[in-house]
Amino acid sequence: MSGPKPFPVLVTGGAGYIGSHAVLALLDAGWQVVVLDDLSTGFRWAVPEGVGFVQGDVADMDLVGRALAEHAIGAILHFAGSIVVPESVIDPLKYYRNNTAASRALIEAAVKAGVPHFIFSSTAATYGIPDEVPIREGMPNRPINPYGTSKLMTEHMLRDVTAAHPMNFCALRYFNVAGADPAGRSGQSTAGATHLIKIAVEAVTGKRAHVGVFGTDYATPDGTGVRDYIHVSDLAEAHVAALEWLIENPSESRIMNCGYGRGYSVLEVLDTVDRVTNTPITRKMEARRAGDPDLLVADNSLILETLPWRPKRDDLALIVDHALAWERILAERRSEG
Repeated sequence: MSGPKPFPVLVTGGAGYIGSHAVLALLDAGWQVVVLDDLSTGFRWAVPEGVGFVQGDVADMDLVGRALAEHAIGAILHFAGSIVVPESVIDPLKYYRNNTAASRALIEAAVKAGVPHFIFSSTAATYGIPDEVPIREGMPNRPINPYGTSKLMTEHMLRDVTAAHPMNFCALRYFNVAGADPAGRSGQSTAGATHLIKIAVEAVTGKRAHVGVFGTDYATPDGTGVRDYIHVSDLAEAHVAALEWLIENPSESRIMNCGYGRGYSVLEVLDTVDRVTNTPITRKMEARRAGDPDLLVADNSLILETLPWRPKRDDLALIVDHALAWERILAERRSEG
């Protein structure tokens, strides 16, 4: 979409990992952005200068309603939520509160404000253990953990709400997101991260003594879980393309996979980190974590057919390199602080 953009965009969770990269992608494309974040896992410094910032909870309908009206918001990109699969098994009510109930409140506020476009940060966890791989959007949704169920319920809400109100939506089902902004403007910064590549580069920089390999008896070639890793900046740019598609197709909605269409096992990822960094990582074999499927790889044909978006960073070594560069930036910040 060339030329002036038609309205400002609200990004919930825009001070967090994926949300902050979406903010950067929107700004790079010329959009005006407002961030709403409670800073429970995000960082105020991750919001660029000149971007409007509202601190608060997406479940606070009064706060959200004021923000939508004051900033004349025309679209919402909703990233705020909880994302740790094993935690969702231990504390399911947290996930139904943060991912489902809070999303319901946000959607209602959007309907009341007349916001016409909504993009939802969903997940491949909605599929559970797929019947076949790569996974297509039309396959059954049988989540095996509360995280996946909480996200699927919000997809259902959006489908029903957009059928009843003048709004369309896009739900992007992420596979495994990794890496950092190539220009070093943002990256994964949350303490206690559970994403494999983040953990691995923490080990490279001395923040961890080892990397746990959770499960070596999966039905995969080397016995460790296989995932489709997508660079966070490619994912962020997919959101911008989805927003522009929603504007151009106001009567249509889409649920689409976001991945590269190929998977790497845990051991293959760690081998890549060893090779990129020339630093062998100590690996500790541990029991499976609750709620982890064997194999998650996207069929990304629908998003490629629907949007002009094309991956630019489909290279595991590049993803590792960008994640490591960001980890070193964080280490410098800690030493200076």
